[in-house]
Amino acid sequence: MDQTSPFLVGLVGTGVTPSLTPALHMAEARSLGIDYVYRTIDLTELGLAPDQLPDILAWARRLGFDALNVTHPCKRLVVEYLDRIDPLAHALGSVNTVLFTEDGLAGYNTDTTGFETAFRTGLPGAAVDDVTLLGAGGAGSAVADALLRVGTRHLTVVDIDAERAEELADDLARRHGVEVGHATTDELPSLLASASGLVHCTPTGMKEHPGTPFAPELLRREMWVADIVYRPLDTALLRAARDAGCATLDGGRMAVHQAVDAFRLITGHEPDPARMTRHFHDLVAPDHVPA
Repeated sequence: MDQTSPFLVGLVGTGVTPSLTPALHMAEARSLGIDYVYRTIDLTELGLAPDQLPDILAWARRLGFDALNVTHPCKRLVVEYLDRIDPLAHALGSVNTVLFTEDGLAGYNTDTTGFETAFRTGLPGAAVDDVTLLGAGGAGSAVADALLRVGTRHLTVVDIDAERAEELADDLARRHGVEVGHATTDELPSLLASASGLVHCTPTGMKEHPGTPFAPELLRREMWVADIVYRPLDTALLRAARDAGCATLDGGRMAVHQAVDAFRLITGHEPDPARMTRHFHDLVAPDHVPA
């Protein structure tokens, strides 16, 4: 979608007012000389319910929005209201970017492509023989798909909800034609004893949910650890992993690269990932604890 008139973009979800995404997108647009306005549509603040999503999409289109980013709890809900869905997003059953096109509403998922790029650039050459994924929610689903695309040979999905872990594992196995295991958090000690790496996809470690998702003593220097939490950027889990001698990947890379992919889809212009990364670090600097 390339145009000379200003872009109008929104972020739909609950509690999105503090999001860094608008500032990140608008800063890159300014650098490229693009007129770009990005506003949050916070369901909580506006007193709107997720089941009003069809109305929100209609309102946004009538008000001249070019695109919407969609976050919790609307990523799965939005799928049924779209006219076209990118094959990758369709397979995931989850959309985080909606474009308003002449042919209708088109949906994409840049969470999964964002993590894939983050992993390939942030942990190049990392072993993926045996990877443990902690957290089987929407973010975990997107990350799991990316892990299989980068060549993970054996993936185990772990969640406190055994049924949810099993459902995600079965879906991944069916779509990718590989064996995917599932387990509860009680089994983490045995899993991490031999894992090549761990990706953490739960809210633990965020400002509102401080701490680590499991005992740090389970970490081994031979494994790598990735965390998708990015506020704070330096989580307790990542600090513990570095103390144990592990290679680490912070959540900032995924946050930036999902924004890079979304910006490209929305504008048709090629963003500069390095510049967006620098701006992202400026935005999170007050939260960042240096290594």
